[in-house]
Amino acid sequence: MAANTRGVTIGQLAKATGVNLETVRYYERIRLMPPPDRTEGGHRAYDSDHVRRLAFIRRARELGFGIESIRALLVAAEPGHSSCSEVMEIADAHLSEVRTKLADLARLEKILADTISQCAGDQTPACPVLDMLDAARATPPDPVTPRRSPTKRVRTRRRAT
Repeated sequence: MAANTRGVTIGQLAKATGVNLETVRYYERIRLMPPPDRTEGGHRAYDSDHVRRLAFIRRARELGFGIESIRALLVAAEPGHSSCSEVMEIADAHLSEVRTKLADLARLEKILADTISQCAGDQTPACPVLDMLDAARATPPDPVTPRRSPTKRVRTRRRAT
């Protein structure tokens, strides 16, 4: 259905909110952003609600919230759905994740600082930083904190017979 009123284009929306154009399309695909009206020529026509919603999403992403948390926050932000306790639960869970990451970063900082402090910084072939990295490669990952490994999708083509 074509809209009679002219809204902003996807490029204007992206620029106004500081969000990459492809990211806007992605958010539409995963239904984080509602579909906009279309012009008679079939172009997207966004309104002020889209601008506000996308700015909300961008800010939530900047703060590190995941997509599903943002989805829940958007529902809570709708008129009539506000529940501070629900929002607090989401924010509290995220704060816990942030604190865990900060603790991990503090441990990493200490390891790097300790290793760098052992460096003479001269032209000798012995280097504590390289030794630490080499030792880390030989040591299996800690089973308590599993590492995510990138998954590869292998595509095979069928040969025409």
